[in-house]
Amino acid sequence: MPADLLATPDLLRSVFRRHAAGVAVITARGDAGPVGFTATSLASVSAEPPLLSFGVGTGSSSWPAIAVAEHVGVHILGEHQQELAATFARSGADRFGPPTAWRDGPEGVPVLDGVLAWLVGRVVARVPAGDHRIVIAEVVRGDSTGTARPLLYHQGRFNRLRD
Repeated sequence: MPADLLATPDLLRSVFRRHAAGVAVITARGDAGPVGFTATSLASVSAEPPLLSFGVGTGSSSWPAIAVAEHVGVHILGEHQQELAATFARSGADRFGPPTAWRDGPEGVPVLDGVLAWLVGRVVARVPAGDHRIVIAEVVRGDSTGTARPLLYHQGRFNRLRD
């Protein structure tokens, strides 16, 4: 059995590369227009009331808008949306320019078209967590009618679910 390693950022990254996660895009309306980023930290927190959470780095370009947004959008991506996930993960990308299809949704939140499901949530807390914040939002609207299979993130790559 190999020796255990001291906790480091590299150890944490290495372990979580082995954890398959669903892929979401978080959006908000900023002063200069829409913002968004790819997230794999999405979690359901509570059914009553309906709460969700996600992490966002305080150094990310989206953080200034997320830090003050009253509402956020959460989009669950399908396996056909690897390029969309990559666009929202890429620093400096024009995330809302073509070919990204989106519209103004409830509460003025940018809603992406063609996703498996989306939710709009009212931000109820931003909890400091190292170089990130854990954002907790209460769901106010959504749509779960998409029919594709989910997009996954594993070993540093976007993947498809296999039977």
